[in-house]
Amino acid sequence: MTDSPTPMPQWPVADFDPVRRLHVIAATAPGAARIGETVLGAPFERVWALAQDLERTMPLWIPDVRTVRLDRPAPSGSLPTTSLRARIHGHTRLRATFGIDLAPGWCLMQSRLVLGGMAARPETDRTTRFAFLGGLRFPGARLLAPALRPFTGDPLARFAALLEEEQDEE
Repeated sequence: MTDSPTPMPQWPVADFDPVRRLHVIAATAPGAARIGETVLGAPFERVWALAQDLERTMPLWIPDVRTVRLDRPAPSGSLPTTSLRARIHGHTRLRATFGIDLAPGWCLMQSRLVLGGMAARPETDRTTRFAFLGGLRFPGARLLAPALRPFTGDPLARFAALLEEEQDEE
């Protein structure tokens, strides 16, 4: 009789694209998270180049962001996940340090009280599915979130307009 090892069962693997991952985070985040998505008429590389330029573009399309200062420059190109820190100041009283996980098609930003993120994946050669997440992470946030909606505007529409404006300049 031989002692052969018992084969390990083959467990299913669930691998989500970045947009689906962002939806999972929105659904499970404590507090109040709001997510939206759209399909943009530009290739993934163009969309993500604009999205990952956090210091320059976030103040242009996220209504409450006035300035973003990274602890070091964000990498360009298709690098694996990079961890960054940023100091973000808003037009209101937002002043927070965020930990940022940044990878191609993925950006998750977290401070003590705020959660934010964006994700993208190619839809076709000429279109990109883009999602944006904004949330508050404190007790009672679900009650406060509806009152803040008029002040947050539609970041997806603002991002689409910025993308179109940048395409027109080229």
